[in-house]
Amino acid sequence: MPRYLLLFLALLTIAGTAHGACDDPAAPGVIWRDCDKSGIDLRGADLRGAVLTRSSFAGADLREARLDRADLNFTDMSGARLEQAHLSGARLTGANLQQANLSGALLRGTRFDRADMSGAILQGAQLSNASFYQTILDRADLSGADLSAAELRQASLQHARLAGANLSRANLLQANLERADLKGARMEQVRLEKTNLQYADLGNADLTRASLVDARLFETRFDGAKLGGAMWIDRKRCRFDSVGTCQ
Repeated sequence: MPRYLLLFLALLTIAGTAHGACDDPAAPGVIWRDCDKSGIDLRGADLRGAVLTRSSFAGADLREARLDRADLNFTDMSGARLEQAHLSGARLTGANLQQANLSGALLRGTRFDRADMSGAILQGAQLSNASFYQTILDRADLSGADLSAAELRQASLQHARLAGANLSRANLLQANLERADLKGARMEQVRLEKTNLQYADLGNADLTRASLVDARLFETRFDGAKLGGAMWIDRKRCRFDSVGTCQ
């Protein structure tokens, strides 16, 4: 057999190994690019460090799956079940997570930048230091979630449920929280500069030392909210005994 043909076949073998195949079994580091895994049952699967870019997991069962540090950029995970899944350090930039269920999932440091998470369920999820830059979270349920130190710049959270969530030290600069439910949320030192808070309910929330400079307030509720040391929309520093109104 000519040497050039042997070389060509060897290169084909290497390329096939490097890119993986959609029918490869689920395993840590598996490469499933542009694969259709819609509706697949991967409950409890170990996919740590897997490359799953641009694949479809629409309606898939990924409950309790291990997806730490996985590359899920631009995947379709709409309607997927991810309850109690581990996705710490995973990348989901531009992913479609509409109506996905991530209740109780471990998502510390996960990147969701520019993803569509409309109507997603993230009740009690661990999202500390996660990034949601320009992410759509309209009508998402984040009640009781840990979003401490999360990046939410320019995110859309219209009608989102954040009651009892931990948003301490989170960055919500220029975010849209119109009609969001933030009752009882922990929001110490949160950044809300130029944020849309029209019709939002922050009743009994803890906004100690928060910054609301240039925030848009209209029919915004602060009943019982702690505003001690907060920077108000006009750059006035609230007294440390301020409750409900900035004094």
